[in-house]
Amino acid sequence: MALVGNMIATAFAGNPAMVNYDMFVATFGMASLLYLLPTSFLSSWSIPIINTGLDALNVIFWFCAAVATPAYLHVHSCSNSSYTHSNHITNGSPNTEKRCREAQASTAFLWFGWAAFVASLVISVMDGRGTGANMHGGMRRGPAMSQV
Repeated sequence: MALVGNMIATAFAGNPAMVNYDMFVATFGMASLLYLLPTSFLSSWSIPIINTGLDALNVIFWFCAAVATPAYLHVHSCSNSSYTHSNHITNGSPNTEKRCREAQASTAFLWFGWAAFVASLVISVMDGRGTGANMHGGMRRGPAMSQV
């Protein structure tokens, strides 16, 4: 989020939609974590369908950003000034090489974030299936005495 925010802050002529989308993805992910982190420790607050839904949305958003950003960036050398001055993402900052490096680093973090949300989605689905087919929250209980 800080890398993309710095790209936005140093722009002198606006930002491409891709940079703004990357900031949306980072913000949505952090806002989701405000709900997902407490529910991972306090299962009584957890609503499995919401956990799964937020994780699924984050997986989709982060994957789209992680694929689209390098597609717009075209991933050349950031030391090549003719590339950085002609690229849609890197042009628009007084220091195009710095902006290029920030865009490449944010791409790497987008892939790490995507992998983390995929793992979280798998855990959410497994937890949701353990509470029943309707995915309502609640405590898991052991077998009743008649089943022992």
